[in-house]
Amino acid sequence: MLSTNMDGIIIVIGDTNKSMVSNQELGTPINDFQQLMAITAEECGELTQVCMKLLRKYDGIDEAVKDKYITMLLEEAGDVLCMLELMSEHGCFTWQEAYARADVKREKLKTWSTLIE
Repeated sequence: MLSTNMDGIIIVIGDTNKSMVSNQELGTPINDFQQLMAITAEECGELTQVCMKLLRKYDGIDEAVKDKYITMLLEEAGDVLCMLELMSEHGCFTWQEAYARADVKREKLKTWSTLIE
């Protein structure tokens, strides 16, 4: 069941097992940029959760490789990659800019991490 709160925001009330309703079906005023930012943030949060679950449970990849969270890690990493692609397609940045920034981060990691020699 849909309802509108005092601020005019549409909210879903009732059984959460029902299928989700899209922004388009709801006629929500959220624009493409807002959707892009919100969904990207949500996907990054989901990737963070999976990483933390693996971190708490295992000391290394060899132990974790058969855990269900490794499959979830791939799923969430793919979701984040999709959102990064959409951000680039919508003009937030170019892949050239993103890879240039990745190079800067790699250089920093040489100082602060043992991941890169």
